[in-house]
Amino acid sequence: MSDPNVSPRPTRPRRLPVVIAAVVVAAIVVGGGAVWFLRDDAPESVSLETATAGLATASTAASTTAAAGAYPAGSSAQPGGATATSAASPATSAPAAGIAGSWAVDTSVGTFDFENSTGSFVGFRVKEQLQGVGDVTAVGRTPKVSGTMRIEGTKVTAVEVVADMNALVTNDSRRDSKARGALDTAKFPTARFVLTAPIDLGPDAAAGKPVTVEAPGELTIKGVTRPVRFPLQAKLDKGVVVVVGSLEVVFADYGVQVPRAAIVLSVEDRGPLELQLFFRRS
Repeated sequence: MSDPNVSPRPTRPRRLPVVIAAVVVAAIVVGGGAVWFLRDDAPESVSLETATAGLATASTAASTTAAAGAYPAGSSAQPGGATATSAASPATSAPAAGIAGSWAVDTSVGTFDFENSTGSFVGFRVKEQLQGVGDVTAVGRTPKVSGTMRIEGTKVTAVEVVADMNALVTNDSRRDSKARGALDTAKFPTARFVLTAPIDLGPDAAAGKPVTVEAPGELTIKGVTRPVRFPLQAKLDKGVVVVVGSLEVVFADYGVQVPRAAIVLSVEDRGPLELQLFFRRS
């Protein structure tokens, strides 16, 4: 029989299992088990409209900076001053007419970040389903891209684009090493596309009208080279050839095994390889 003068011991909620579960989940996330996104905050797919809009913004900023540098405050060489000069900076010089000639990827155009990538980059997108989160899209991109292009008349006769996969980053730095590991960037640091047949851009390309083409070529990822036909859109804008494209690839075709984790319920075995490039005359 209980003593009526003794207060009963307070009943404590059995929270230990909940606490343990929370600790386990936190360990998975912090430890790198969450290989891809924990939320669907993927950037938009590449588009010619977005790329050219970014070019316009970058060109305006460059022109403003160049003008400020050319005419320091208080200088008599400012417009309207007695000793003003007519020398034009590269940012404001008129572009050469037409599209024929040699071109090279210009990585100084725009900036690179996942919210507003206005510069050159190459990357990938992967659809997956995460436990407790649902369907998301994982995205990785590298801004370290080099490339050359040769145009004769209205035909593109040579293209080579090389992407540094060691510079590949994702929206979450905890996933970066997993993505690079899947591509074995220590052994295969670059991905490459080489044109294998000419592309006819048509007569309107030199006038700055957008064109849509398929580029036949060889794509190399993780040391595996396969023939592809890369769908591309291009436009001459402010003396810059803007190129965007998206090609669906099967990862296993290139020996790439998509990383998995405990919270990943499913991952598609394919996804688009994307590029956004800005070419200037070289």
